[in-house]
Amino acid sequence: MQGVRLDEQPDAYRRQIFWIDPRTDAFDQMTAIEYFASVRAAYPQFDEKLLPDLTEGLSLTSHLNKQLYMLSTGSKRKVWLAAVFAANAALSLLDDPFAGLDKASIGFVEKMLNQVAGNTAQAWILALYQTPIGVPLSSVIDLGD
Repeated sequence: MQGVRLDEQPDAYRRQIFWIDPRTDAFDQMTAIEYFASVRAAYPQFDEKLLPDLTEGLSLTSHLNKQLYMLSTGSKRKVWLAAVFAANAALSLLDDPFAGLDKASIGFVEKMLNQVAGNTAQAWILALYQTPIGVPLSSVIDLGD
């Protein structure tokens, strides 16, 4: 990926791919702010300037200083989503990004996906049960029921 091979430069290769298991508890003792700092350290293209808009758009502002174990499943997912959009990884993998989100947050995520859709330096792979309306997709793979 971008001239970096997993077998030759595993750390550099992994810094180009963002994925987090939405069910993970590995970061539960961190606050959202601490988690964002860990993502910033791992992804050289991390855009700190995006965080205020991302956290506001996902209604996370009041949760930033709470440890992640204190957040609902939906709020934890919002932290992961804010991180993925700020990380600016070459490849971002989203596992059912709308699960557990309120309508306003779903709309915000759709808006963000629309914004990144034209960026040819990035690829986004979404695993969803239903094709999102209004999000431009370059292709769809239907795995059936």
